[in-house]
Amino acid sequence: MFMLYALVIGLVVGRLLGGRLDRIAALRFRWVPLALAGLAVQVALFSSPLTERVGALGPPLYVASTIAVLVVVGRNITIPGLALVALGALSNLAAIVANGGFMPASPSALEALGRTAETGFSNSVVLTDPVLAPLTDVFAMPAFLPFANVFSVGDVLIGLGVGLALVSAMRRPVRPDNSPDRPGGTSTSGLFRTRP
Repeated sequence: MFMLYALVIGLVVGRLLGGRLDRIAALRFRWVPLALAGLAVQVALFSSPLTERVGALGPPLYVASTIAVLVVVGRNITIPGLALVALGALSNLAAIVANGGFMPASPSALEALGRTAETGFSNSVVLTDPVLAPLTDVFAMPAFLPFANVFSVGDVLIGLGVGLALVSAMRRPVRPDNSPDRPGGTSTSGLFRTRP
């Protein structure tokens, strides 16, 4: 749920800086179906009842879906903020792959939220000696926040990148025909219009 807060903060900051929500609709975001498929796999993986039944398929599906989303981020790297998202996603992917398809969570971070290791396949597991420990879920959101969870340095970078992308899109200059300026002088309509 760290990303949910990043989205909200990005939208609020964008508005406070004079941005407009309707300018996000003109953002050209390519390969949207692949990103949605990757995210849908992760939502399913970490939701009951699949999380209790996925077994050995969990880690490779988690890695594959993370790679799919990372490929889409790479395809859209010219959008301001997405370089940070890519760096954060690479950081998380490195930790996940190095730990056998799981993202280790610090016991102290889980304890700060009053939680323990989950049963079934989970994107946050407690390992005795995780590889690349500084890149794992070592931080905890304040327990009083709704949907509080543990998070990593990679999540912070992803959140900052998403916030920056939103603020940048909302503050893009508007041409006389009321469409946001973009390289090449072309405009698109529709939220995250898919381009080849």
